[in-house]
Amino acid sequence: MSGLIQLTPVDLLVATVLVIAAGLVSLAMRLDIEKRLALSAVRTVVQLGLVGLILERVFALRRPTLVFVSLVVMIIFAGREASSRSNRAYRGMRWDTLLAMGATCLVVGAVVTQVVVGVQPWYDPQYVIPLLGMILGNSLNGVSLCLDRLLEHLSVRRHEIELRLVFGATRSEALREPIRAAIRTGMIPVTNMMAAAGIVALPGMMTGQILAGAPPMQAVAYQIVIMFTLAAANAMGSMLIATAAARRLVAADGRLKAES
Repeated sequence: MSGLIQLTPVDLLVATVLVIAAGLVSLAMRLDIEKRLALSAVRTVVQLGLVGLILERVFALRRPTLVFVSLVVMIIFAGREASSRSNRAYRGMRWDTLLAMGATCLVVGAVVTQVVVGVQPWYDPQYVIPLLGMILGNSLNGVSLCLDRLLEHLSVRRHEIELRLVFGATRSEALREPIRAAIRTGMIPVTNMMAAAGIVALPGMMTGQILAGAPPMQAVAYQIVIMFTLAAANAMGSMLIATAAARRLVAADGRLKAES
């Protein structure tokens, strides 16, 4: 197996030039995205640099308490980000996104790390943190899209839902189609990614393992596991957030509550 090609500061500088070139194109075409691009680039460098330093320490110590704390912090930030992406809000939404992200991460993450991959010891940070980080990152997109679609549906078609409730429909009957549509929306990113994998693009984990020198078929096996894991996580996260939001916004007696 060939070794990993080490990147130097010069290599990072060349990559930076590409971002600068994109900013210059924005200026030339008056797209007005150069400031956002520059800010995003700076945030990327700072955030990834800090994460790299922290992970080096966590990997070196290999203590379960540090791994647990890292995962808790990741879940909290993921839940916060998922709720902040929606244009609408309701009381308790942040708690709902936090619980949905946390349950999805822990349940699906436990299956993939302990049953599928068989990580030993169970808290090995080299496997647990990257795998659960990928689950959180992809679930975040699904949860936020699902939540935004559901809240939009409840806002735009509020009178239609109220009419169904008035004519005797139960909460689950009145919200069946909005919840289905919201979950389907939350699943769009992962289904698109799965449909294009291998033909249109090489997925991230597979590319990373090949660059690190892993045999292509072993990289493919890992990527299949990850994609199936992400699909399950997106489905679970979307179902949890849609159900939680529906229960908060529609009372058991059929009253449709207002958003905050």
